[in-house]
Amino acid sequence: MEFEKVEDVKLRKDMGIEDLVEVYKKIHGFMPAHLYRAIEIIKEMKKKCDTRFLSFTGNIVATGVRGILAQLIEEKVFNVIITTCGAIDHDIAKSFGGTYVKGFFEVNDVELHRRNIHRLGNIFIPIDSYGPLIENVVRKVLDELRIQNPGKVWSIREILHEIGKRINDEYSILRAAAITNTPIYVPGFLDGAFGTALLMYNQFNKFDIDVFADEKELANIVFKSRCMGALIIGGGISKHHTLWWAQFREGLEYVIYITTAVEWDGSLSGAHPREAITWGKVKEESKHVVVYSDATLVLPIIVYAILYT
Repeated sequence: MEFEKVEDVKLRKDMGIEDLVEVYKKIHGFMPAHLYRAIEIIKEMKKKCDTRFLSFTGNIVATGVRGILAQLIEEKVFNVIITTCGAIDHDIAKSFGGTYVKGFFEVNDVELHRRNIHRLGNIFIPIDSYGPLIENVVRKVLDELRIQNPGKVWSIREILHEIGKRINDEYSILRAAAITNTPIYVPGFLDGAFGTALLMYNQFNKFDIDVFADEKELANIVFKSRCMGALIIGGGISKHHTLWWAQFREGLEYVIYITTAVEWDGSLSGAHPREAITWGKVKEESKHVVVYSDATLVLPIIVYAILYT
């Protein structure tokens, strides 16, 4: 077994992101080595895999990273999206005028509640920029679809595509997916304002949704894949659903986890790719890595390196 020497480094005033990535490679310990490996794996996955999953949770869509996620879709680095209802909520809210402002963690939450402001970490969201706005947008889109396509049975993916077509915001994930015809699948679509808006609309209007249609599409994508890889940001249902479908095609060949969750509590969110190997969700010979970090810190560096180095 051969080892490379850890190199001490100094920073230069004229350094760019490409130089910074090489600095991480030299530093090696502790997460820099994983960050560098993540970049290398994604680059190789992009060249070799016909199916490339991007899985992420809704919380990061509330931040400015939303635009970077849209960029990954626009640049076709990934061609299948699996996410949460919260991600859809935040994208719709921001796309149609919702105001998300810079806050802080150490706030009086009772005071925020009395001022009708939601808190998501250190992001503040006025109530009028969230639930009522999302419900109004969804209702208007469903009205258009129902009138234009009487009797049609819709899938969630199709509804999201239609919403994306009506968005004129360059930072929107739904817009980027609509432009590139990239499918977005939301297995927990009822777990948020978007899903509740669908439910309420259906109480008063004839609008049929086939809840299994998306899963049939996912199955077709998986079974037709020659090679599958995934960037999985965060945990929960979006992570599990990506891995769940991968097992039906003998597992992922490439996988990168970005997470802050730990594995010792037995949670799916904290489980490593090596555990997924035991379930057949990741191949034994796969290339994989876990980057322990807040995704909003490392994703800009990773994406820049993928796109521009």
